[in-house]
Amino acid sequence: MKKLLLIAAMLLGILQMWGTTDGVTYPEVNGIKIANQWIKARLHAANEFNQLPFFNNSPNYVRTAVLQGDEIYVSHSNVKVAIVGSDTLAQCVVYKLSASDCSVVAELPLTLDGAPYVGAAPLGSNNIGKDNFGHIYVAPYTSEAATTQAIYLLNTVTGELSLVAQLEKGDVLARTDYIDVIGDLTREQAECNIMSVGASVATIYRWHADQNGDFEGGFEGDTYMDITTFYPETVLQWGYGPVVKMCMGTDEETMYSGELFYVDGFSSAPILYDVTGSMVDSFDGVPEELLPWSLGANGVVEFHVNDHNYVAYAMAQYEGMNEATGNMLACQVNICELGEDMTLAGMTKCWMVPDVMGTTSDSGSRLQCMSVDYEKDADGNDVVNLLVYKCSNGIALYKIGVNVGGAEPVGVPGDVNGDGLVSIADANAVISIILNGADSVDAETLARADVNGDGLVTIADANAVISIILNG
Repeated sequence: MKKLLLIAAMLLGILQMWGTTDGVTYPEVNGIKIANQWIKARLHAANEFNQLPFFNNSPNYVRTAVLQGDEIYVSHSNVKVAIVGSDTLAQCVVYKLSASDCSVVAELPLTLDGAPYVGAAPLGSNNIGKDNFGHIYVAPYTSEAATTQAIYLLNTVTGELSLVAQLEKGDVLARTDYIDVIGDLTREQAECNIMSVGASVATIYRWHADQNGDFEGGFEGDTYMDITTFYPETVLQWGYGPVVKMCMGTDEETMYSGELFYVDGFSSAPILYDVTGSMVDSFDGVPEELLPWSLGANGVVEFHVNDHNYVAYAMAQYEGMNEATGNMLACQVNICELGEDMTLAGMTKCWMVPDVMGTTSDSGSRLQCMSVDYEKDADGNDVVNLLVYKCSNGIALYKIGVNVGGAEPVGVPGDVNGDGLVSIADANAVISIILNGADSVDAETLARADVNGDGLVTIADANAVISIILNG
């Protein structure tokens, strides 16, 4: 038995160097499936993780990532040395990645007005995101002394930035780490709303611009508002690295108004507010098993698949094994289907992704970054691409939809050779198919070899077999 486990462990290590998916077969829930497309993380495909340039060069300055169509953009605030006058400064860089396999397509040193962009060092490009019309933006963190929040459009070919606006904070100044945008930053096709949350205060910021208009205060002309209602009630202000995420409206008039928004602020689970500052929904009444394992990570996003409405939120930071609960806290995200009338209390858990990502400190960034992009399958059904990113720990892409995931496993999951057992022989059978091609086996064996159900037979399926052997 010890020899078998030793062989399994050795093979698992080799496969993780080659593998690209998390190896987990997720259940179908209410007709909707989810399948990992690839993962590069400290606890999955660690060798590939180490080859990504931004994870091993001041990774605590690489806090945000965004998915836009076939490309992913990751922003690094402190990596490239630039000479500006007599000063040696850290120039911000954006890495452009392929969404198909996470390979680096281009490295874009950022410039502004022809000079290297350093922004508000050391977090000059702390935010990278997108509006609803395909524009990618970059924005710095702001300090308690800063009176404005800058936001720039990114030329995704050259790395050149163009200023959208210097947004006045108003009379109350607080540190802001992360922002959110809904609508059209250029205001050519729709209105635009921008929000941020003050750290360690109860203040939120909001700026609004009509189509073809200029930005002004988004709270009936005011740029800021103090929140007075929290959950739990013992919370009196946001903590470190708070995030805000505006929700899409339900009709053409309110589509980009952002009248409802979540705030996740370190000391609480996500809370849903409206533009009057009233609490609309919270985790009050949510089943205990759906509560975040750790409140230290901030992050939340809503999305839909056909007629199903979901919320994804940060489940855990990087604390590692919790001996009391048996939960491995390793930068996971919970995905739940919202209850009737889009309620949090009525939601049901669908999946947690990934099973693990990493247990390395992010040096206080707090953010579990999630980005959603939509496409249609051949039958016209929604397919959601969900990017999950945690600085210092990993990056992964998931597809969610009716037809994602491919053929269902045949017989006992992992029993590729059909002998009723799951053993190293089954991992060898998967590798044999990979080396010799699908034509080397019959259709039933080929279906059994697709252990993770993604429609392909790859090293990830051998990885999945080894995981079954080790974990039972």
